[in-house]
Amino acid sequence: MPSAVSQIRAIHVYDFDNTLFLSPLPNPQIWHGSSVGFLQTEDSFATGGWWHDPNILGATGKGLEAEEIRGWEGWWNDNILRLVKMSMAQKDALTVLLTGRSEAGFAETIKRMVASQDLEFDLIGLKPEVGPNGQRFATTMNFKQAFLEDLVFTYAQAEEIRVYEDRVKHVKGFRDFFESLNRSLQVGPASSIRTPILSEVIQVTEGCTYLDPVTETAEIQRMVNSHNLALRNPTLNQSKSRNGRLQIKRIVFYTGYLVTQDVSNNMTQNLLGPMLPPGLAESNDLKYMANSILITPRPASRSILDKIGGMGKKLKWQVTGTGSLDNKIWAARVAPIPGTEPFHTENPLPIVVLAVRKGARLIDAGKIQNWHPLPADKAMTFDTVIGEKVVLRVEETGDYRSGERTLNRPQKRRFQQDQDEVNWTPQHAGHEAPSHGRGNYHHTFRGGEPRYQDENQRGRGGHRGRGRGTGRGRGNNPRGRGRGRGRGDYYQYKSLDDHTNSHDGHDSRGVHGGGAASRGGYSMDY
Repeated sequence: MPSAVSQIRAIHVYDFDNTLFLSPLPNPQIWHGSSVGFLQTEDSFATGGWWHDPNILGATGKGLEAEEIRGWEGWWNDNILRLVKMSMAQKDALTVLLTGRSEAGFAETIKRMVASQDLEFDLIGLKPEVGPNGQRFATTMNFKQAFLEDLVFTYAQAEEIRVYEDRVKHVKGFRDFFESLNRSLQVGPASSIRTPILSEVIQVTEGCTYLDPVTETAEIQRMVNSHNLALRNPTLNQSKSRNGRLQIKRIVFYTGYLVTQDVSNNMTQNLLGPMLPPGLAESNDLKYMANSILITPRPASRSILDKIGGMGKKLKWQVTGTGSLDNKIWAARVAPIPGTEPFHTENPLPIVVLAVRKGARLIDAGKIQNWHPLPADKAMTFDTVIGEKVVLRVEETGDYRSGERTLNRPQKRRFQQDQDEVNWTPQHAGHEAPSHGRGNYHHTFRGGEPRYQDENQRGRGGHRGRGRGTGRGRGNNPRGRGRGRGRGDYYQYKSLDDHTNSHDGHDSRGVHGGGAASRGGYSMDY
């Protein structure tokens, strides 16, 4: 650090989360869209949310003790890491790390993390419970702007300030702040203290990393337990949360023939690639899928599972053709091997949706009529396993609708690929949809002969959800009963504190004991 305040000519300020360090986000493959936002809100839990609980950051990678030895290798933004070291070497620059994480909860951890990379910041600013002038900061932006203002006036000889930040809203907020500050430095009392400062706010591309799924689920279960404990002792309610007793529920979005990631990648490259118009693959308008063949968009009934072999049953398929609809939806038509193998799908034909364009309706995949046979050199067979797409939702105990009132919160941080980019059918809004389209079809095939079931003769529990959720955690949750397996809306997630299997065959991590996840990591099934 320069020996005197007057020697500072440049101020370089680095945000911590997802700017310098690739902090893990709640995994949208694990959590319902409403819970992704809820987890990140400070007063969701009595002990604070995702960004306020030191155990979440401490669980990054292999855990605090193990990662400190290896310097959290792979968890840093290498470009920003290099810039920090350049700032450290610049003799007239003040190098600052600025984060909205709390001083009380994170000071020690963050200092250990930066020390593991031999980073020497002149200042490390964390949000205090009470500011130096007795002020309390309602938001991270309020705190950071007050901190930056103090920097600018303390280092009055500094000619420029650079701020590196990943969040779009904060980038705009900082730019507006410096514009306003410089106007006040041109006229008025502040103009006698210092001259306007050259400011630059650099937006950093946000990374997207996640914790190990088992670790993440265990940490959220711990947060739920701590919250529920605090309800009995109000002095433990640090965030003044108004939520009641919480629980984690397991939600089945669909049952399907699931494929591995390798199969998905192979389909994307060899089937989808040749079909796409030039330039579309490089755009942000495409959502890649290729993850399953639909059985039913809900937990499958026992009768369906009995007919097709049950959870965990493996089935080989061959691709018989490819097709598209208006350059908006691309799919592969498939058939089982052998052709006499019984299967079930609620589409007119068994298909794998390969990709959909932004704004497309997934249901329209069932409208594809023209299927082009594959050339001999493109022949493809692949294996599937019957499993479920499962996510978890944090909600208040009791009627889940009461939980919706308080547990739907806006997300603080967006993901690289927003899950509501595609106009899904109402049943799938609010989460990543499976790779299928569907109409009002119920087909059970034996040896290639379809048997049609009337839409109005499904019996109890056959109603479809009509909620309109979003993948950004804003909103309304799917309603209506799941089909089969009793009359309840959803399966109950079994707590990680329990050690025996639940009544429906799902273990304590919400993974089906005989399903895909226990047989080699089939995609879309946790």
